[in-house]
Amino acid sequence: MFADSCLAVVLAFAVSAVAGWIDAIAGGGGLLTLPFLLNLGLPPALAIGTNKLQSTFGSMAASWRFASSGHVDKAVALRGALAAFLGSLCGAWLLQRLDPRLLAWLLPFLLSGVLAYMLFSPGFGQSRGAARFALRPLLCGLGLALGFYDGFFGPGTGTLWAAALVGLGGLELLGATGYAKIMNFSSNAAALCLFVIGGNISYEIGAVMAIGQLLGSRLGASMAIKRGPAFVRPLLLCMSGAMVAVLFYRVFR
Repeated sequence: MFADSCLAVVLAFAVSAVAGWIDAIAGGGGLLTLPFLLNLGLPPALAIGTNKLQSTFGSMAASWRFASSGHVDKAVALRGALAAFLGSLCGAWLLQRLDPRLLAWLLPFLLSGVLAYMLFSPGFGQSRGAARFALRPLLCGLGLALGFYDGFFGPGTGTLWAAALVGLGGLELLGATGYAKIMNFSSNAAALCLFVIGGNISYEIGAVMAIGQLLGSRLGASMAIKRGPAFVRPLLLCMSGAMVAVLFYRVFR
């Protein structure tokens, strides 16, 4: 079986490393890793669980790098992360009882609006703006809402986090990205717990991809911190556009 070959292991490492690099900067790495796992022949539930395993390690590495860089307030981020964890648990629990296809229809339109907002805001995230909400309650509220969404469905969570924290919290893009990675790690970890309990993880391929994610995410976060919003924004726009295109294709094919 291809999934057991040496070539599959090498490809798994390479794909996850590239996805981790992309995810740490702009999100959207799942556009590479989930189709790869499905193409290996894994059943959908097993592919999604394995993808959650490797992405959790990637978001952990990026979170650690941003937290140690001084771009986020760790105490504030911790409360938001707890809210995201609880929201994700609820979303993942509900996913097993409801049909998520309604969100699959709505999401490409929602992300299209977010993409248009970023495209037509040339100064999007280049510097701090006026905050419409205080950061602490904003992170907690968004943590519950976007954490729930991440546990229930997932695609585009990082983009939604970044856009919300820039637009509503007045953060510059680098700080928003740092908080987004921490929130993503928390919601990923919550959903991963349920996949572990359900036995829907391929640990062999997941371990290889986790190593790739750790390395790629660390490098991506470091590059984002070093080069700043001018480097993050174009990649964020590109990945958001790619997600919109893929999601529209899946809905209307």
